[in-house]
Amino acid sequence: MNITLWIIAGLLAAACLAAGLFKAVQPREKLVASGMTWATDFSAGSVKAIGAVEVLGAVGLILPAALDIAPALVPWAATGLAVTMLGAAAVHLRRGEAKAVPPSLVLLVLAVVVAWGRFGPQAF
Repeated sequence: MNITLWIIAGLLAAACLAAGLFKAVQPREKLVASGMTWATDFSAGSVKAIGAVEVLGAVGLILPAALDIAPALVPWAATGLAVTMLGAAAVHLRRGEAKAVPPSLVLLVLAVVVAWGRFGPQAF
C-alpha cells in the first residue's frame, strides 16, 4: 500500500507541477489563447496564484516524506490539492466546459486517495 501511495503521489505531483508551472510562468493572455478560456474569469495575479498553489502542493506531496522533514505535511498537501481540484471542476462546470471536468475529477480522486492513505493506514 505504501508503494501504491508513493506512485499515486508521484503521478499527482508531476501533473500538478507541470500544470502549475505553466500557469505561473505564462501570461494570462497566452493561457487563454492556448485553450484555457477559464482564465478570462480571473485576474492575472489570481491565475499565477493558482499555479503557485499547484506547484507548492506538488512539492508538498513529495519532499517532506522524501527528506523525512515534517512528513506529516504530505496528507495536508494532498488535501489542499483536492480542494483546488474541486474548485477547478466547479469553475469548468459553471462555464459549461464539460470536457475540462474529467481531468480535474481524476486529480481530485488521486489527491483524496493520497490524503486518506497518509492520514490513515499508511501515515508517516
